[in-house]
Amino acid sequence: MTPPPWPLRRRAARPAGLLLLSALLSACAGLQPPPAAPQAKVPASPPPTARRELPSPNRPQALATLPAPSLPPAPASPLGRPADPVIRPGFSSPEALPPVGIRPADALPAAGTPIDPLQPEVQPQPEAQARRDLWDRIREGYRLEPLETPEVAQQRRWYGSRPDYVQRMTARSSRYLFHIVDEVERRGLPTELALLPFIESAFNPQAMSSAKASGMWQFIPSTGKHFDLTQNLFRDDRRDVLASTQAALDYLQKLHAMFGDWHLALAAYNWGEGNVQRAIKRNQRAGLPTGYAHLRMPEETRHYVPKLIAVKAIVAAPQDFGMALPPIENHPYFLAVPIQRDIDTALVAELAELPLAEVQALNPSMNKPLILAAGTPQVLLPWENAQRFVHRLARHRGGLASWTAWVVPETMSPAQAAQKVGMAESELRSLNRIPPRMMVKAGSTLLVPRAGKRDQDVAEHVAENARLALAPVRPPGRRVVAKARAKDRTLALLAARHGLSAEAVAGWNGGSADMKLRPGQAVVLYLPTRAAAVPARAKERRATELAARKPAGSRAERLAQAEARRNKSPAVAGKPAAATGKRAVAQAGKSEGRRSGERVAQASPR
Repeated sequence: MTPPPWPLRRRAARPAGLLLLSALLSACAGLQPPPAAPQAKVPASPPPTARRELPSPNRPQALATLPAPSLPPAPASPLGRPADPVIRPGFSSPEALPPVGIRPADALPAAGTPIDPLQPEVQPQPEAQARRDLWDRIREGYRLEPLETPEVAQQRRWYGSRPDYVQRMTARSSRYLFHIVDEVERRGLPTELALLPFIESAFNPQAMSSAKASGMWQFIPSTGKHFDLTQNLFRDDRRDVLASTQAALDYLQKLHAMFGDWHLALAAYNWGEGNVQRAIKRNQRAGLPTGYAHLRMPEETRHYVPKLIAVKAIVAAPQDFGMALPPIENHPYFLAVPIQRDIDTALVAELAELPLAEVQALNPSMNKPLILAAGTPQVLLPWENAQRFVHRLARHRGGLASWTAWVVPETMSPAQAAQKVGMAESELRSLNRIPPRMMVKAGSTLLVPRAGKRDQDVAEHVAENARLALAPVRPPGRRVVAKARAKDRTLALLAARHGLSAEAVAGWNGGSADMKLRPGQAVVLYLPTRAAAVPARAKERRATELAARKPAGSRAERLAQAEARRNKSPAVAGKPAAATGKRAVAQAGKSEGRRSGERVAQASPR
């Protein structure tokens, strides 16, 4: 007998005469009969296997006791995982699969409850709460101490007079703000800290300061390394939305534990904890208060906290400043999709049906047009686009990556490297950002076309340690190591003193033209080479000049030196130079002979 497509649900409403028929149908379908029905003699069903509870509490009880289905594994996608790893349509997890003999369209809803893969264990919030304005959630978490100083009033006026700038900042923040607020609340911190990227970078993850601080939270390279933010050729986690937020909040919590005051902690985040500690000790020695408003600090730090207080006031009551903040819904903007094969960023954008700029905005840590599975564990995409990307990727039959990493075996020029990998030198320079007049050192990693033997995914040790080391092309000329003088305050001044280009000297020494120099600091210079063929007469003249600088030891030597000086011109006093030379030689020989006691016959000059 063919089992019914769906068990009858309204058992209480069934007539009593149908109970036996219902029991027979249920037994044929492999179900236990209702306890109230008479026991019919039917063949025993096979022993049940592991039983799974379906997620919905409103399912009929018969569904909850069905044997666990034995389904074939899902087809593997090019990323090496099931075709639908984010969410199977209609189910909240891969475990909640439809039972055998039940059509999915009848058994379960058409779509399941969305989950956040960053926190899959957290229950999704109700729709009403997800539709709530995120700005309200931020306002409710304000806990910073009030600060009323002239600097705060000045910053309120400054932001209040620039509504367009505030509008651009707040619109840019909509991609990232929910995650930051969520992490701040999870740690129990004041929600004003979620507004700090407004002050640091105007919520621009690509921002780079003159001090080489990068990302929304503006980490300098050394501090980024201290907080385990990877910085290599392929990615810079100082710009990563998730990693940099974790590191920034770790740092702020450390500073607050050190100073016990959020204003001082924020000052230390901007100025450095050592500087704030010294400023506090200076006030303690002078018997002065040690609060933020009483410390002597640079102008930037003095206005740092007032800027945050001003932004806080705008978020609290934008109408007071004649503004209206763009609404931001209280739910995640993006999902994280695991990456297990190298793939081009452009292909991710194509499969997710997103502009490439949007993929780069959500994944700003990526330095190259290639996402390495060994170095970038996940890619962030908006919810719907993440689903679309995974499903379309499962059906993709072409190549995934058109680029790969190549470790340079020996120091070579960009032209030689381009010839080895089969690409144009200009393309190699542009793709790897190699400036002119530079050699690529051995051990450097270059992005090159994936072809031939270079068709495998990049190994983890290459992805994690990729670097580009350059050396200036040795120019023609003599290599000289010059010592900087007190007047050579910068590299440009020293270059000008030697008549050289500041940019060239900076390239030879791996610095910039405005690099500061210490007195006595060694600087490599390449000076023009002298002419190789020097006339014999010039050589003799140079030797004579050097000999003339030494003190004469005898009368003959003095006469010879005087004669040599007269011989600088072809004729002296109207006499031929040759005759004058003979006289000098004769006089020198006569004088030397007398000094040594020898009698030397002298020829008459006539």
